[in-house]
Amino acid sequence: MKSKVLTIGLIDQYRLRIPNEIADPFATAKQNRVKVKASFDNTEIKFYAALKKDKKSDTYTIMFGKRYQTELGVFQNDYFEIQLFEDTSKYGVEMPEELDAVLLSDYDAYQIFESLTAGKKRSIIYTIIRIKSSQSRIDKAIIMCDNLKRGITKPMELFKPN
Repeated sequence: MKSKVLTIGLIDQYRLRIPNEIADPFATAKQNRVKVKASFDNTEIKFYAALKKDKKSDTYTIMFGKRYQTELGVFQNDYFEIQLFEDTSKYGVEMPEELDAVLLSDYDAYQIFESLTAGKKRSIIYTIIRIKSSQSRIDKAIIMCDNLKRGITKPMELFKPN
């Protein structure tokens, strides 16, 4: 499933309003997480987002934070194109190769990881994704696995070596 391409701008500092005719098919299919392709001035980015319905205004929004704004090169009053796609990923975000490999090599940590809430799994994945070096990603993933096996699940402590 995918939407048509639409031209859009920020409705406030961090949100995009998605027209109901675009969002309704995703909501009807219970796809509250979507993959987004945004483009502006020959720059294109892809990211995952939650499609949220504002009950007061009966409209849908997605978050479009400063990191994505900077990456795409847009400012508050710019208009750019986006297209929504069905999220077919297991976790609502692409799993980094390094984290996947470490989890596959440590079955106990993998089982604990899988028992976490979907949001906590995404948080762990996003933390690993932000690390630039592949070796550093592996090192942090190993620390995270060790901490999970020790019963540590608080985000602030999960990536600290013991």
